[in-house]
Amino acid sequence: MITAVHTLIYADDALAARAFLRDVLDLPHVDAGEGWLIFRTGPSELGVHPTATGEGDQRWTTDPHHEMTLMCDDIEETVKSLEAKGAQFTAGIKDDGFGLTTRLRIPGAGEVMLYQPQHPVAHSI
Repeated sequence: MITAVHTLIYADDALAARAFLRDVLDLPHVDAGEGWLIFRTGPSELGVHPTATGEGDQRWTTDPHHEMTLMCDDIEETVKSLEAKGAQFTAGIKDDGFGLTTRLRIPGAGEVMLYQPQHPVAHSI
């Protein structure tokens, strides 16, 4: 029986990324030894997206890949709160149909999408 999803972030600067997740995002964590922090990320859900949609000028394609996103209930308040703690966003908030989205920079580890879903969520069922 599956009991959880373990998400991985590969970072050029793992210490900086871990510090950000611990100190800015305030994620609860355990130390698995020698500073190797494992973070509780709360409820999760898994979606499977197609690699191609639409037709003609509206056609969109991508290679098969995996992506992690962070979800919130109020994106404007979340962005404001995280910016006050030093977080940097690389895009403004926009409506992507499925949700309101932005891009959050994780030091040493690139960016992740932060979004407020506008679709039914599965993480609370």
